[in-house]
Amino acid sequence: MNSNLRIGVGVDAHQFGKKGPCALAGLSWPDVPRLIAHSDGDAAVHALCDAVLSAAQLGDIGTLFGVDKPEMAGVSGIEMIRQLREYVISKGIAINNVSIQIVGNQPKIASRREEAQNVLSQALGAPVSITATTTDQMGFTGRGEGIYVVANALVEIL
Repeated sequence: MNSNLRIGVGVDAHQFGKKGPCALAGLSWPDVPRLIAHSDGDAAVHALCDAVLSAAQLGDIGTLFGVDKPEMAGVSGIEMIRQLREYVISKGIAINNVSIQIVGNQPKIASRREEAQNVLSQALGAPVSITATTTDQMGFTGRGEGIYVVANALVEIL
């Protein structure tokens, strides 16, 4: 059976800088160092974008928001999601949902999970779920050097 449903995977990782606040999962985390990036560094949003674009067969995050685009310098993750949503819809694709897994020691996601899910879901126009874990002090995330995020998206070709 041929289906119009497509699944995509996106990953992203960013190193912590020295100063905050951190942008992650559409929220500002004032007590966490900023993630170093061309945009605001929201690794959860970046993984989300890659997952949706992968599922839609529309390339990757560099296609829309690459470092070669000076107008994207410092852009917020929420603005990236808005632009992604418009682009995908213009191609005749509906976003069904996205699942995000954040790997790192900080920030502690549980206390603001619902808030983050609501903010991202509203911007995307589709449900977004968020989970988080640590790596039991292994690797760069375990040493507190940065964040790693994996996202999965389900889209429908209309």
